[in-house]
Amino acid sequence: MNNTKKWLSAMRLRTLPLSISGIILGSCLAKLNGFFDITIFVFAILTTLSFQILSNLANDYGDGVKGTDNDDRIGPTRALQSGAITQKQMYNAIRFNVIVSIILTIILIYVSFGADSVLLGILFLIIAGFSIYAAIKYTVGDNAYGYKGKGDIFVFVFFGLISVIGSYMLYAKHVDVITLLPAISIGLLSTAVLNLNNMRDIVSDKTSNKITLAVKLGAVKAKQYHYVLIITAIILTVVFGLIYYKTPFNLIYFIAYLPLLLHLKKVNAVTNLKDFDPELKKLALTTVLLSILIGIGQLL
Repeated sequence: MNNTKKWLSAMRLRTLPLSISGIILGSCLAKLNGFFDITIFVFAILTTLSFQILSNLANDYGDGVKGTDNDDRIGPTRALQSGAITQKQMYNAIRFNVIVSIILTIILIYVSFGADSVLLGILFLIIAGFSIYAAIKYTVGDNAYGYKGKGDIFVFVFFGLISVIGSYMLYAKHVDVITLLPAISIGLLSTAVLNLNNMRDIVSDKTSNKITLAVKLGAVKAKQYHYVLIITAIILTVVFGLIYYKTPFNLIYFIAYLPLLLHLKKVNAVTNLKDFDPELKKLALTTVLLSILIGIGQLL
């Protein structure tokens, strides 16, 4: 494996679309209300991608050092696990990515708030600092929260609430109730992606003492939890569509319900943990599709 390919693999590019789904949706809602700015959009996307890549590298490092990534794990082989990247190289990459994330955050805050909204700038700087901390501490260190069943909470907050509501605030400089239901819905679906990943790895995680929420719940209840996350997201988006209905085009995102329902049917039938893996990409991409269609539907 050449140098570029191994680093691209470590960055886990397939996770990146999901990370920006909330940014896209929040930006569409800002456009709807006349607040959109292309420069803010570009740097919001770049900053979010840097956070996600940082999280992916840190997860590879944390799980690799702890021995959680081993031959018993069902998912794709990680960079540290395979030996393609050394611990020192990964550690240095994490440090470099932290610097990149900080620089992009500062630029984003400047182009969004300038000197006119200092308090909001400080608030977003704090949020960004917390985001960087959370990206690293998911698996790194003795008190990694991903090993204590708290990953779901963080994914819901960052991929849902902060991503949608926060991105809207970058443009509008205030919170709008129109972002609430979409933010919760995308947060729930993003959490479902994590839960699906944890259901796939439930045996190896338990053996490695990585106590995810799926491990705590057990296989049967983890499936039930998965159904609740997705069905609740569907219900909330339906409610959103009814509240803000203007034309039938607003409801174009109903198209995304079909793959979600087919996904639930597939998950219900799974008896071999390996069969969860193909569903990860499907659920993540469906969440992205739903985000885009909700946003576009409001603009039509």
